[in-house]
This record gives sequence, C-alpha cells and structure tokens, in this order.
Amino acid sequence: MARPRKPLLSRDRIVEAAGALVDAEGLEAVSTRRLAAALGVSGPSLYNHFRTKDEILDAVADSVSARVDLSMFDGGRDWRAALHAWAHSYRDALADHPNIVPVLACGPGRRPAGLRLADAVFGAMTAAGWPPAQATRIGALMRYFVLGSAVASFARGFVDDRAAYDPADYPHLGQAHLLAERGRAVDEGAFETGLTALLDGLALQYEALKETA
Repeated sequence: MARPRKPLLSRDRIVEAAGALVDAEGLEAVSTRRLAAALGVSGPSLYNHFRTKDEILDAVADSVSARVDLSMFDGGRDWRAALHAWAHSYRDALADHPNIVPVLACGPGRRPAGLRLADAVFGAMTAAGWPPAQATRIGALMRYFVLGSAVASFARGFVDDRAAYDPADYPHLGQAHLLAERGRAVDEGAFETGLTALLDGLALQYEALKETA
C-alpha cells in the first residue's frame, strides 16, 4: 500500500504556521524547531524557502499588510475620505495580529505588500496636490498613529478593582476600574477621535496650501 503523501512544504504554509505561532505566543515563539514540528517536516527543509527566522517574520508581517484595503485610493475619492477609510482598514488588520506590530514598525524594507501600501498613500497624496515632502510626512504620520493604536489597549491598562484607584491618591480616576470591561468601545472611540482631529488638522494645512498656490 502506498504511503500517504505529506502536503508539500511551501512559503505560504510556513508563513501561515509562523503567523499562528506569533498570534498565539508572540514573536519569541517562532523558531525553526517549533515551525518544523508544527509543519511535520525537518528543520533544515525550511531553509529551502527562507534563509533566516527574520525573513520568516518579515513574510508574516507582509501577509498582514496585504490584508489592508487600498481600493479607496483608486476611485477618485477625496484624499481625506480615502485616508480615513484606509486608516480603519489598516488598524483592523493590525488589531487582528497585534504581536506582529513590532516587525511592521521597523518599516516596509523590501516587503512587497508594505511597499505597495506606502506607494498607494504617497501617490494619492501627491495626486491630490500635496507637495512630495509633505506627502511623505503624511504617510509617516498616519503610520505612526495607526501602529501606535494597535500596540496595546489603553482601556485594558487599568484593572477591574476599585480599590486600586484610591481617591485619596488619584482623585480623578474614580471610574478607572470600569475601563477594562469597556476596552473595545474606549479604544475604538479614542482611535476615531484622534483620527478625526488629525485629519482636521491636515485639512487646515491643505486649505492654506491651496490659498498660496
């Protein structure tokens, strides 16, 4: 009787397995030994597809970037509306995989999806009339804001224990113990508040730019 065939090892299978490890246990959990065991292969076989662990993590990060919707930059949408929709899509992708954010924070490097993301934002801003230097700054600013929002939950930084926030010591934190159970609403509201303020500020700069053109 023929022996059952194992699924062929591929870059996609390695990235999927590594991504699952990162999501479950963090970046430090990824090793060739752990990945090989999860995939049912020998460790050295991974090197036919990736030279280093860092290359694997780069590929995992790029797979997350590839989930960000960029279609809002193709339909002639107003630059502010496009940035607003893109920022939410970007944050949603990162919120599903927060453990990979430190890798993404290092920049796109040579990652194709990350470079397409940066290219789409820069292209849309320059097409809208922003000078190239300012378009670069806007791309950086949006990236800082979205990545920062995905690093950790503000609300879940507080514990569900009223006694931890004695009014004698913290007179303005009497309701802080309630934040943990409302984490998602607090964090999403904070993101939208910050995004609106950021775009309002950029809109003022844009109008001033048009007046001097």
